[in-house]
Amino acid sequence: MSASTSPKPVSVLFVCLGNICRSTMAEGVFQSLTRPADKPAHPLIARIDSCGTGAYHIGDSPDSRTMATLKANGITAYRHSARAFETRDFADFDYILAMDDANLDNLKRLRARQVEQQGGEEGVGRVMLFGEFGGKTRRGGKGEEVRDPYYGADDGFVRAFEQSVKFSGAFLEMLKAGELS
Repeated sequence: MSASTSPKPVSVLFVCLGNICRSTMAEGVFQSLTRPADKPAHPLIARIDSCGTGAYHIGDSPDSRTMATLKANGITAYRHSARAFETRDFADFDYILAMDDANLDNLKRLRARQVEQQGGEEGVGRVMLFGEFGGKTRRGGKGEEVRDPYYGADDGFVRAFEQSVKFSGAFLEMLKAGELS
């Protein structure tokens, strides 16, 4: 592929409820895949961030179990301070990936309002379920949810990590193949 036909780098936002477990896990994994310390950054990724639809943990670091799971899997450079989703994120990010149906529905409502306010889709990021990329398809054609591990045991964090690796890889492959344009 020549430089003139190369896809434009994209920005990706991962979204859960509180921005300390699932979305930070996904962001940490995605950063490790696209910006490894010993290699150049992935040319298709311009920006990566995460946030929550709730404002419960603004300014907090990721949950200690998220960080322990990332560290156990060799991801040690990840840092983040929780933040809430803002309307401007629709303009700042090309892909806004929700961790579950509730956050997806919330983001879709906000997006519809944004599209209506600005009079069209131009410049408004796409809202999708993260589990659409490599996840199991559920009844109704929906992709797999990343369940919130906050109130559970450590195995929930391991599962969120495994899903993040799988979904991130599938998302990157679809970007490379030009299937998301």
